[in-house]
Amino acid sequence: MAASEQHIEARDVVSSWRSWLLAGLLLAGLLAAVLHWGDVKRFAALVVHAEPVWLIVAAVLQLGTYAGLAAQWGLALRNGHSGVRPRELFRLTLAKHFADQVVPTAGVSGNVVLVDRLMRLGVRRGKAVATLLLQIIAYYVSYALGALWVLIVLWWKSRMSLLLGGAAVLFVVVATGIPAAILWLQRRGRDRIPALVMGWSKARRFFELVGEAPGEMLRDRSLIAWLTVLNALVFLADTGTMHACLLALGVHAPLSASYVAFMMASIAVILGPVPMGLGSFEAVSIAMLRLFGVPFEAAISATLMFRGFTLWLPLIPGGIFLRKELKAQAR
Repeated sequence: MAASEQHIEARDVVSSWRSWLLAGLLLAGLLAAVLHWGDVKRFAALVVHAEPVWLIVAAVLQLGTYAGLAAQWGLALRNGHSGVRPRELFRLTLAKHFADQVVPTAGVSGNVVLVDRLMRLGVRRGKAVATLLLQIIAYYVSYALGALWVLIVLWWKSRMSLLLGGAAVLFVVVATGIPAAILWLQRRGRDRIPALVMGWSKARRFFELVGEAPGEMLRDRSLIAWLTVLNALVFLADTGTMHACLLALGVHAPLSASYVAFMMASIAVILGPVPMGLGSFEAVSIAMLRLFGVPFEAAISATLMFRGFTLWLPLIPGGIFLRKELKAQAR
């Protein structure tokens, strides 16, 4: 009887903690919107004067990025014999986007939302964690390959510089090191980790998370390859969105300009400490578009429009879905 009461009490504490987390995310999202209301207004002003056909193309491509992420989770879950309806996964991608952007602690908030929601949908925790880790592995592998292609494009277009090349190479090292660390840790176990590293609370929680994932899922090379391909398609859709924003403004530039601008700006966000990449993404994107001959005003407008489609607009449905999750947790 006492053990049962302790279990109920622990469950109530966990439920309360999750509810407070989700409530905090919603409040942080509202605060972010208020602080950056100027960016939202500029995006709205640009949309009014843009070509509607290309705006529709950009919106469809962005929907495709979330469908691609949901497809990655669905593929990983089916491999782990844990099916979840695609509609639920699609909604979860938007809720995770909201959590990741509003409280961007290396994606920890969104990861909590993902694992928690999958468990509530009937997926065992180990397989939910494996789904998360597999997507992280595919994400960084595809990003590393994309960064290598950036180097080729810059060299081919005679726009290579020491700064750009160094940043891309540094990112390749980081992007390949993270999946390698996850796979090495899962295979060797936490006993090989130095005590100094294990003393860091965030590192310890991450290592514990990796330890919960089934090894056979994380070591499935075929699955990782398919997830990497899907994630690469997501990057191509993001590149297409940037290009559609340029075309919506009546600017004709090479597709390579949109690709390099998106990739280098994203690399700056990942390597930098700025929340949501505000400022750093815009600065790098504008600089890369200018490097490829896009007029300054058009580069600014296209970048702001791109950020509206990829950052601000998805926060609206993401906040709504997260609010529904909050209500479900309260019940």
